[in-house]
Amino acid sequence: MKTDIEVISQIIKRRRSIFPVSYTGQEVPVEVIKQILESANYAPTHKLTQPWRFIVFRNEGKLKLGQELARLYKEVTPAHQFLQKKYDSIVEKAEQASCMITLNLKLHSDKVPEWEELAALACAVQNMALTAEALNVGAYWSSPGMLAELKYYLNLDEQEKCYGLFYMGYHNEPERAAQRQPVEDKIKWVEA
Repeated sequence: MKTDIEVISQIIKRRRSIFPVSYTGQEVPVEVIKQILESANYAPTHKLTQPWRFIVFRNEGKLKLGQELARLYKEVTPAHQFLQKKYDSIVEKAEQASCMITLNLKLHSDKVPEWEELAALACAVQNMALTAEALNVGAYWSSPGMLAELKYYLNLDEQEKCYGLFYMGYHNEPERAAQRQPVEDKIKWVEA
């Protein structure tokens, strides 16, 4: 039997971004989505502000979100930079995903700085990614340029911001080795 550290290390090292093009079309059940979001709720958070907020889009809802993202892309992109292929791919990703979750942040500027709230959201998303991996659900965090424009579509209040989209779906991707430089190259030890 594997120890806790062996299990968590294996999941961490195995986790990869899995994009919608690789999703099989099999629906991720609501119970699995809830389990993934429950893990997010245990992320570290300064002063227990728990700033993460999520909106889950499934079925027709995710298709409408995909259409809105494409519309916003066309609206905010200068005509000479607009690419029909990118526009089409935005809608296609929504069709391929089993669900899309907006990664929103509720700011508590009277308690902690925004960067700490964003760090807490990032930790919550890492918990989601690791739990998805453990459940064999492909996922990735997307941060398209038109996120700020989603505020009105998502009906966010003045203290809320959207920082990304979390796409999920079952997949048949083979495991890939991590592309990482040795950690020793990124550490400086000071002992005196």
